[in-house]
Amino acid sequence: MNYKETLDFIKSKISFNPKIGIILGSGLGSAIKNIKIELSIPYEDIPGFLKPTVKGHSGNLIFGYMSGKPIVAMQGRNHFYEGYSMKEITYPIRIMKFLGIHTLITSNATGGMNENFEIGDIMLVNDHINMMGDNPLLGKNDDDLGPRFLDMSKVYNKELISHAKRFSLNNNIKVHDGVLTALSGPTYETPAEYKHLRIIGADAVGMSTIPEVIVAHHMGIKCFSMSLITDLGVIGKIIEISHEDVIKEAAIAEPKMILIVEDLVKNFA
Repeated sequence: MNYKETLDFIKSKISFNPKIGIILGSGLGSAIKNIKIELSIPYEDIPGFLKPTVKGHSGNLIFGYMSGKPIVAMQGRNHFYEGYSMKEITYPIRIMKFLGIHTLITSNATGGMNENFEIGDIMLVNDHINMMGDNPLLGKNDDDLGPRFLDMSKVYNKELISHAKRFSLNNNIKVHDGVLTALSGPTYETPAEYKHLRIIGADAVGMSTIPEVIVAHHMGIKCFSMSLITDLGVIGKIIEISHEDVIKEAAIAEPKMILIVEDLVKNFA
Protein backbone atom coordinates (compact mmCIF):
# COMPACT_ATOMS: atom_id res chain seq x y z
CA MET A 1 0.00 0.00 0.00
CA ASN A 2 1.25 3.46 -0.88
CA TYR A 3 1.29 5.44 2.36
CA LYS A 4 3.07 8.36 0.69
CA GLU A 5 0.36 8.77 -1.93
CA THR A 6 -2.34 8.81 0.74
CA LEU A 7 -0.47 11.24 2.98
CA ASP A 8 0.39 13.56 0.08
CA PHE A 9 -3.28 13.68 -0.90
CA ILE A 10 -4.48 14.46 2.63
CA LYS A 11 -1.78 17.06 3.24
CA SER A 12 -2.69 18.76 -0.04
CA LYS A 13 -6.15 19.32 1.44
CA ILE A 14 -5.28 20.41 4.97
CA SER A 15 -2.35 21.24 7.24
CA PHE A 16 -3.36 19.70 10.54
CA ASN A 17 -1.67 17.88 13.42
CA PRO A 18 -4.18 15.66 15.23
CA LYS A 19 -3.16 14.15 18.54
CA ILE A 20 -5.99 11.67 19.00
CA GLY A 21 -7.69 9.42 16.47
CA ILE A 22 -11.29 8.35 17.02
CA ILE A 23 -13.26 5.67 15.22
CA LEU A 24 -16.89 6.75 15.40
CA GLY A 25 -18.28 3.24 15.57
CA SER A 26 -21.47 2.07 17.26
CA GLY A 27 -22.25 4.31 20.22
CA LEU A 28 -20.28 7.26 18.89
CA GLY A 29 -22.00 8.01 15.57
CA SER A 30 -23.60 11.26 16.71
CA ALA A 31 -20.30 12.49 18.22
CA ILE A 32 -19.81 14.16 14.85
CA LYS A 33 -22.03 16.93 16.27
CA ASN A 34 -19.46 17.51 19.02
CA ILE A 35 -16.61 18.10 16.60
CA LYS A 36 -15.76 21.54 15.24
CA ILE A 37 -15.04 20.34 11.72
CA GLU A 38 -12.21 21.86 9.72
CA LEU A 39 -12.41 19.37 6.84
CA SER A 40 -14.36 16.26 5.89
CA ILE A 41 -13.01 14.00 3.14
CA PRO A 42 -15.08 11.10 1.74
CA TYR A 43 -13.21 7.82 1.93
CA GLU A 44 -13.71 7.15 -1.77
CA ASP A 45 -11.64 10.28 -2.55
CA ILE A 46 -8.67 9.15 -0.45
CA PRO A 47 -6.13 6.80 -2.07
CA GLY A 48 -6.08 3.51 -0.18
CA PHE A 49 -9.34 4.09 1.72
CA LEU A 50 -12.47 2.04 1.08
CA LYS A 51 -16.10 3.11 1.21
CA PRO A 52 -18.09 1.28 3.93
CA THR A 53 -21.05 -0.78 2.75
CA VAL A 54 -22.84 -1.05 6.11
CA LYS A 55 -25.77 1.09 7.22
CA GLY A 56 -24.72 3.62 9.87
CA HIS A 57 -21.12 3.93 8.60
CA SER A 58 -20.95 7.11 6.50
CA GLY A 59 -17.35 6.90 5.30
CA ASN A 60 -15.69 10.28 5.92
CA LEU A 61 -12.32 11.22 7.38
CA ILE A 62 -12.95 14.19 9.69
CA PHE A 63 -10.38 16.74 10.82
CA GLY A 64 -11.39 19.12 13.56
CA TYR A 65 -11.51 19.93 17.25
CA MET A 66 -13.20 18.14 20.12
CA SER A 67 -13.04 19.70 23.57
CA GLY A 68 -10.77 22.28 21.94
CA LYS A 69 -8.18 19.64 20.99
CA PRO A 70 -7.09 18.59 17.46
CA ILE A 71 -8.44 15.19 16.45
CA VAL A 72 -8.95 13.07 13.37
CA ALA A 73 -12.06 10.91 13.28
CA MET A 74 -13.22 8.07 11.09
CA GLN A 75 -16.94 8.53 10.50
CA GLY A 76 -17.61 4.87 9.91
CA ARG A 77 -15.29 1.89 9.52
CA ASN A 78 -14.75 -1.01 7.17
CA HIS A 79 -15.32 -4.54 8.44
CA PHE A 80 -13.66 -7.85 7.71
CA TYR A 81 -17.06 -9.36 6.84
CA GLU A 82 -17.49 -6.87 3.99
CA GLY A 83 -14.90 -8.89 2.10
CA TYR A 84 -11.96 -6.59 2.70
CA SER A 85 -8.61 -7.88 3.91
CA MET A 86 -7.28 -7.21 7.41
CA LYS A 87 -4.62 -4.93 5.95
CA GLU A 88 -7.24 -2.95 4.03
CA ILE A 89 -9.51 -2.34 7.02
CA THR A 90 -6.59 -1.26 9.22
CA TYR A 91 -4.86 0.93 6.63
CA PRO A 92 -6.48 4.14 7.99
CA ILE A 93 -4.95 3.48 11.42
CA ARG A 94 -1.45 3.60 9.99
CA ILE A 95 -2.30 6.81 8.13
CA MET A 96 -3.60 8.43 11.33
CA LYS A 97 -0.33 7.53 13.07
CA PHE A 98 1.67 9.13 10.25
CA LEU A 99 -0.52 12.24 10.63
CA GLY A 100 0.54 12.53 14.27
CA ILE A 101 -1.86 10.72 16.61
CA HIS A 102 -0.52 9.17 19.82
CA THR A 103 -3.84 7.76 21.08
CA LEU A 104 -6.68 5.82 19.41
CA ILE A 105 -10.22 5.72 20.81
CA THR A 106 -12.62 3.14 19.37
CA SER A 107 -16.15 1.92 20.02
CA ASN A 108 -18.20 -1.07 18.95
CA ALA A 109 -21.52 -2.85 19.41
CA THR A 110 -21.33 -6.19 21.18
CA GLY A 111 -23.29 -9.05 22.62
CA GLY A 112 -22.75 -9.26 26.36
CA MET A 113 -21.99 -12.69 27.82
CA ASN A 114 -21.15 -11.57 31.34
CA GLU A 115 -24.12 -12.39 33.58
CA ASN A 116 -23.83 -8.95 35.23
CA PHE A 117 -24.33 -7.05 31.97
CA GLU A 118 -27.58 -5.55 30.75
CA ILE A 119 -28.55 -4.14 27.37
CA GLY A 120 -27.36 -0.53 27.17
CA ASP A 121 -24.39 -1.05 29.49
CA ILE A 122 -20.91 0.16 28.53
CA MET A 123 -17.83 -2.03 28.86
CA LEU A 124 -14.35 -0.54 28.96
CA VAL A 125 -12.15 -3.06 27.19
CA ASN A 126 -9.15 -4.19 29.26
CA ASP A 127 -8.05 -7.10 27.06
CA HIS A 128 -9.15 -9.06 24.03
CA ILE A 129 -9.25 -12.52 22.44
CA ASN A 130 -8.87 -12.53 18.66
CA MET A 131 -11.24 -15.15 17.25
CA MET A 132 -11.58 -13.63 13.77
CA GLY A 133 -9.45 -16.27 12.06
CA ASP A 134 -6.98 -13.71 10.71
CA ASN A 135 -4.48 -11.11 11.88
CA PRO A 136 -3.55 -7.80 10.21
CA LEU A 137 0.15 -8.45 10.91
CA LEU A 138 0.33 -11.63 8.82
CA GLY A 139 2.79 -11.44 5.95
CA LYS A 140 6.05 -9.58 5.52
CA ASN A 141 6.73 -7.16 8.38
CA ASP A 142 7.88 -3.59 7.83
CA ASP A 143 10.28 -2.95 10.71
CA ASP A 144 9.80 0.79 10.27
CA LEU A 145 6.16 0.37 11.32
CA GLY A 146 6.64 -1.98 14.25
CA PRO A 147 8.21 -5.24 15.46
CA ARG A 148 7.85 -8.60 13.73
CA PHE A 149 6.74 -10.28 16.98
CA LEU A 150 4.48 -7.94 18.91
CA ASP A 151 4.04 -8.21 22.67
CA MET A 152 0.32 -8.05 23.53
CA SER A 153 0.44 -8.09 27.34
CA LYS A 154 -0.41 -4.38 27.69
CA VAL A 155 -2.60 -3.41 24.75
CA TYR A 156 -5.31 -1.29 26.37
CA ASN A 157 -3.91 1.72 28.22
CA LYS A 158 -4.48 1.41 31.96
CA GLU A 159 -4.22 5.15 32.60
CA LEU A 160 -6.97 5.90 30.08
CA ILE A 161 -9.18 3.14 31.51
CA SER A 162 -8.70 4.33 35.10
CA HIS A 163 -9.48 7.91 34.13
CA ALA A 164 -12.63 6.86 32.27
CA LYS A 165 -13.77 4.85 35.29
CA ARG A 166 -13.34 7.84 37.63
CA PHE A 167 -15.11 10.17 35.22
CA SER A 168 -17.99 7.73 34.78
CA LEU A 169 -18.38 7.27 38.55
CA ASN A 170 -18.43 11.03 39.10
CA ASN A 171 -21.04 11.49 36.37
CA ASN A 172 -23.34 8.58 37.27
CA ILE A 173 -22.47 6.61 34.13
CA LYS A 174 -22.59 2.85 34.66
CA VAL A 175 -19.54 1.13 33.20
CA HIS A 176 -17.93 -2.28 33.50
CA ASP A 177 -14.53 -3.41 32.37
CA GLY A 178 -13.91 -6.68 30.66
CA VAL A 179 -12.53 -8.80 27.86
CA LEU A 180 -13.65 -8.29 24.27
CA THR A 181 -13.60 -11.00 21.65
CA ALA A 182 -14.51 -10.73 17.98
CA LEU A 183 -15.67 -13.16 15.32
CA SER A 184 -15.62 -12.46 11.60
CA GLY A 185 -19.40 -11.99 11.27
CA PRO A 186 -21.68 -11.05 9.60
CA THR A 187 -23.81 -13.62 11.44
CA TYR A 188 -24.62 -12.99 15.06
CA GLU A 189 -23.58 -15.70 17.49
CA THR A 190 -25.40 -18.96 18.16
CA PRO A 191 -26.21 -19.88 21.78
CA ALA A 192 -23.44 -22.49 21.63
CA GLU A 193 -20.94 -19.90 20.41
CA TYR A 194 -21.92 -17.52 23.21
CA LYS A 195 -21.38 -20.33 25.72
CA HIS A 196 -18.01 -21.24 24.23
CA LEU A 197 -16.76 -17.64 24.19
CA ARG A 198 -17.81 -17.12 27.80
CA ILE A 199 -15.99 -20.29 28.87
CA ILE A 200 -12.73 -19.10 27.30
CA GLY A 201 -12.91 -15.81 29.19
CA ALA A 202 -14.71 -13.24 27.06
CA ASP A 203 -17.27 -10.81 28.48
CA ALA A 204 -18.54 -9.40 25.18
CA VAL A 205 -18.32 -10.29 21.48
CA GLY A 206 -18.34 -8.09 18.39
CA MET A 207 -17.18 -8.04 14.77
CA SER A 208 -14.62 -5.21 14.78
CA THR A 209 -12.08 -3.17 16.78
CA ILE A 210 -9.53 -5.89 17.48
CA PRO A 211 -7.80 -5.59 14.06
CA GLU A 212 -7.54 -1.80 14.39
CA VAL A 213 -6.21 -2.09 17.93
CA ILE A 214 -3.58 -4.65 16.91
CA VAL A 215 -2.25 -2.32 14.21
CA ALA A 216 -2.38 0.71 16.51
CA HIS A 217 -0.44 -1.18 19.17
CA HIS A 218 2.02 -2.34 16.50
CA MET A 219 2.83 1.33 15.84
CA GLY A 220 3.07 2.34 19.50
CA ILE A 221 -0.32 4.08 19.72
CA LYS A 222 -2.09 4.12 23.11
CA CYS A 223 -5.44 2.34 22.82
CA PHE A 224 -8.78 2.86 24.53
CA SER A 225 -11.96 1.06 23.52
CA MET A 226 -15.57 0.94 24.67
CA SER A 227 -18.06 -1.79 23.90
CA LEU A 228 -21.77 -1.05 23.96
CA ILE A 229 -23.85 -4.02 25.04
CA THR A 230 -26.67 -4.14 22.47
CA ASP A 231 -27.86 -7.70 23.14
CA LEU A 232 -27.26 -10.48 25.62
CA GLY A 233 -25.55 -13.80 25.03
CA VAL A 234 -26.54 -15.19 28.42
CA ILE A 235 -28.48 -18.44 28.51
CA GLY A 236 -32.12 -17.62 29.21
CA LYS A 237 -31.77 -14.06 27.95
CA ILE A 238 -30.89 -14.70 24.30
CA ILE A 239 -33.42 -13.27 21.85
CA GLU A 240 -33.47 -12.75 18.10
CA ILE A 241 -31.61 -9.60 17.08
CA SER A 242 -31.33 -7.48 13.94
CA HIS A 243 -28.98 -4.73 12.78
CA GLU A 244 -31.82 -2.27 13.37
CA ASP A 245 -31.97 -3.38 17.02
CA VAL A 246 -28.24 -2.71 17.38
CA ILE A 247 -28.55 0.77 15.86
CA LYS A 248 -31.48 1.56 18.19
CA GLU A 249 -29.59 0.57 21.35
CA ALA A 250 -26.48 2.43 20.18
CA ALA A 251 -28.46 5.65 19.76
CA ILE A 252 -29.79 5.40 23.32
CA ALA A 253 -26.33 4.98 24.86
CA GLU A 254 -24.51 7.50 22.67
CA PRO A 255 -24.77 10.56 24.97
CA LYS A 256 -22.98 8.71 27.79
CA MET A 257 -20.25 7.33 25.56
CA ILE A 258 -19.67 10.73 23.97
CA LEU A 259 -19.23 12.35 27.39
CA ILE A 260 -16.50 9.82 28.22
CA VAL A 261 -14.71 10.41 24.91
CA GLU A 262 -14.88 14.20 25.20
CA ASP A 263 -13.33 14.02 28.67
CA LEU A 264 -10.54 11.73 27.49
CA VAL A 265 -9.73 14.04 24.58
CA LYS A 266 -9.75 17.06 26.88
CA ASN A 267 -7.32 15.46 29.34
CA PHE A 268 -5.04 13.36 27.13
CA ALA A 269 -4.64 15.14 23.78
